Amino acid sequence: MEILASMGGNASWLLGYLVPFLFVLTIVVFFHELGHFWVARRAGVKVVAFSIGFGPEIVGFNDRHGTRWRLSAIPLGGYVKFLGDDNAASTPDRGALDSMSEEDRRGSFFHKPVGARAAIVAAGPIANFILAIVIFAGLFMTVGRQVTTPQVDAVQAGSAAERAGFQPNDLILTIDGTPIDSFGDMQRIVSTKADQKLAIEVERGGQRLTLEATPDRREITDSFGNVQRIGVLGISRNTAGGQVKTERFGPVEAVGMATKEVWFIVDRTFSYLGGVVTGRESADQLGGPIRIAQVSGQVATFGFAALLQLAAVLSVSIGLLNLFPVPLLDGGHLLFYAIEALRGRPLSERAQEVGFRIGLALVLMLMLFATWNDILSISKS
Repeated sequence: MEILASMGGNASWLLGYLVPFLFVLTIVVFFHELGHFWVARRAGVKVVAFSIGFGPEIVGFNDRHGTRWRLSAIPLGGYVKFLGDDNAASTPDRGALDSMSEEDRRGSFFHKPVGARAAIVAAGPIANFILAIVIFAGLFMTVGRQVTTPQVDAVQAGSAAERAGFQPNDLILTIDGTPIDSFGDMQRIVSTKADQKLAIEVERGGQRLTLEATPDRREITDSFGNVQRIGVLGISRNTAGGQVKTERFGPVEAVGMATKEVWFIVDRTFSYLGGVVTGRESADQLGGPIRIAQVSGQVATFGFAALLQLAAVLSVSIGLLNLFPVPLLDGGHLLFYAIEALRGRPLSERAQEVGFRIGLALVLMLMLFATWNDILSISKS
């Protein structure tokens, strides 16, 4: 109850946090499962159920192919159940598989060639990446992007920028070879490179020179009280007097920019996880459903476009997470299929069962850890 009270009471929590959270999560989960469903149908696999959420069914219907479309009580994911599945995790029902008729075998997921099974499994994460590209591209075409030239107007005393020799009126051209088109581009790259030396090319007085700077790691608190540790150079840009402009893009350019945006999220995710493993980053930034709900409510205050952008970011994260080679996740299934393709036969039932149990334990531990981080984060805010 203390958590609900800290969010402003039950009613405001429901409207301000739960509704945006369910909107974002439902979109992401639906398209992930739709990817599995779409490829499975085209591979001739019979889909028994398509569920948004887990647990008891709230409402549902059967389509003309016999698939049960359902909305379930626990809205923290979803699943597509194929003919021959024992459960929502797509573990095989060996008894049912052995007793299948020839007609059922033709529609059984587990009787399909390994390539078809791999394509069906991979289609979920791929659908997440496609969804993110579509959302980002749509936003670039309609809402546009605010752009400010990457010029230095002021250098903070004692900052990384001052130590590197930055001066007012420097125009930033590239960072480690990456072209910089706006001040926002510079901020995004620098924020992910705390304590890492960067080669920054600037234009000063008509000449080009390269400065080496190592962004300082600082704790930044946003307007909602969320704390992030990011890299900071210590330079600022004057945004008054019409310095900020909004650019909208055509379909081709928007898709290209959206693809780069998705890649940036993927690259940033791996960089962060690598930092956690090496000790450069703290694992307290990992969040679960509670933090997603909190962030969804906060982002919703900025409008529908911002909420869609969050959905795109979450879609990339879920797609990437599902590709990790952990049994129970899509990546674990793909790992098993890769081994099957190399060996010419699947792993033994015992080996797969042990793998799924290990995967379940890892997923549960991750969920518990992320939820604990969520509780600590909320209690501090």
